Amino acid sequence: MFDLADIWAAIIAFAVLTYVIMDGFDLGIGILFPFLKTEHERDLAMNSVAPVWDGNETWLVMGGGGLLAVFPLAYAIVLPALYMPITLMLLALIFRGVAFEFRWRTKRWKPVWDVAFIGGSTTAAFCQGIALGALVQGIKVADRAYAGGWWDWLSPFSILTGFAVVIGYALLGATWLVMKTEGDLNAQMRKYATPLAMGTLGLIGIVSLLTPLQNPVYFERWFTWPQMAFSMIVPVLLLCATYVLFKGLRSGRDVSPFLASLSIFILCFAGIGISFYPNIIPPSLSIQEAAAPDSSLKFALVGTVILLPLILGYTAYAYWVFRGKMDPDEGYH
Repeated sequence: MFDLADIWAAIIAFAVLTYVIMDGFDLGIGILFPFLKTEHERDLAMNSVAPVWDGNETWLVMGGGGLLAVFPLAYAIVLPALYMPITLMLLALIFRGVAFEFRWRTKRWKPVWDVAFIGGSTTAAFCQGIALGALVQGIKVADRAYAGGWWDWLSPFSILTGFAVVIGYALLGATWLVMKTEGDLNAQMRKYATPLAMGTLGLIGIVSLLTPLQNPVYFERWFTWPQMAFSMIVPVLLLCATYVLFKGLRSGRDVSPFLASLSIFILCFAGIGISFYPNIIPPSLSIQEAAAPDSSLKFALVGTVILLPLILGYTAYAYWVFRGKMDPDEGYH
């Protein structure tokens, strides 16, 4: 039976997942920026996300703010455990946001802002991957407080997950541009998407093999009956998404590669959920232990029930208005 804490865990997970898949492709564009051949292609790539990129950050705010409000103990443990990657990620997002606007305002300093956009996007993606790896490998908790060291977040496994997220976001960026552009840029991104897809799937496989070594509980949650009957659905669907991705890239389709790439991220996120649940911070802090009092959860839920549909509504409207292919002769700025 699910209670208020489980409902809120699902809401926070939804906000984080929505941020990852929405901000992932525009971070991916920044990662791919050095490989765009001309200034016109760079302008076109940035224009493809200009109407929506800042709205995507809403979900990051909701995920972080919601964690503080409804799981204050988890927030108090995660923050000191991941101070460095979280701080670097936020600084990188600031640099990326400033560069996004300022590169259109100058000719002389445009290369500098291009570097800031590339560096901010890549650093933010890498830090998100490191934070994910640090959570998977577990955070030391004693007496309801963080009990680890300053550098516990840094390990070969977390660095591996950092690179995996960078490559995965680059895949999202490439398939987004396949969907939104035509001509040479479309062909170039389609060409890049295939090795990026192979790299993403290869890293997913390596991380999946190494994850049970971080905590034996992960193995039990995946490969013991009856949980196995549900957990095995994830790799089967992952194979289906992989087939759709490569078939779409080979057959010249524009939309299906992006949707398949999003599906791969969603399925990986579901896999993390299977590994973590019922804990919110592995290996020992459960959702119930970290939750605020029920009165606080109920109060916050009322506002969320009102605001969440509004956020989903204006987000969907923005994507609907700016649907379809980019006109290379027009721009957002």
